[in-house]
Amino acid sequence: PALPHFSDFTEMMRALGYPRLISMENFHTPNFMLVAEVLLWLVKRYEPQSDIPEDVETEQDRVFFIKAVAQFMATKAHIKLNTKKLYQADGHAVKELLKVTSVLYGAMNTQGGGRAELPEEDSTKFKFDLGSKVADLKAARQLASEITSKGAVLYDLLGKEVELREARTESIARPLEINEAEKVMKIAINSVLGEVQKTKDMLNNVALDEASLEAKIEKRKLELERSQKRLQTLQSVRPAFMDEYEKIEEQLQKQYSAYLEKFRNLSYMEQLLEDHRRAEQEMFE
Repeated sequence: PALPHFSDFTEMMRALGYPRLISMENFHTPNFMLVAEVLLWLVKRYEPQSDIPEDVETEQDRVFFIKAVAQFMATKAHIKLNTKKLYQADGHAVKELLKVTSVLYGAMNTQGGGRAELPEEDSTKFKFDLGSKVADLKAARQLASEITSKGAVLYDLLGKEVELREARTESIARPLEINEAEKVMKIAINSVLGEVQKTKDMLNNVALDEASLEAKIEKRKLELERSQKRLQTLQSVRPAFMDEYEKIEEQLQKQYSAYLEKFRNLSYMEQLLEDHRRAEQEMFE
């Protein structure tokens, strides 16, 4: 199928500092490794600390990788990607990659005044870390909210300063009574002695608690040993329908391969139909 706006894609990738040269022949046939490499590179441009898995050896790993990238772009950059077209890794995937590169290219032009004004060596060092900017924005909003609430509390407290100043002056001017002070000190001493006695009682109960915990630990160990033995027994026994399951799984793999082939053919035919309709419309006009 034709590669729409491929020159724009290659130009944007070069301007963004992609280390490799991309040609049209790279996407004439499905090239998942290249698409995965470009996607991972674009994700790192958005957020260098992202944890997108890089393993794409098996079919399940590739599906998980595409889903993770699509979810990341939808969450961090609000870009909706078509996972089926990305998985095809051909000319249709370029349309989806253009959605990401266009945003990055526009951000670079906004910040640096356009690619023509940026030195080539600086463009290779240009980093995008939108995730950290979002985190800084959230932190700033939280701090602003805290400052507002603290200011309101401080204003209320300062409003009570007139009454508090009078009470404070009166308390300072009052003469100190020895009997009352002695009474208060005795109450404080008794409270501290009660806390000390309570702490001693807790220390005396530590030995009993320790013995109880040791008994529970020993009981748990025995239960664990029994469970492990039972697990080993179950693992050594082959399920009754395992043979049938393996046959059905093999048939499912064949059906999935046929589905992929038909899906690609269908996408190609839809593209041809679209081109034919466009040509008829132009001829009619």
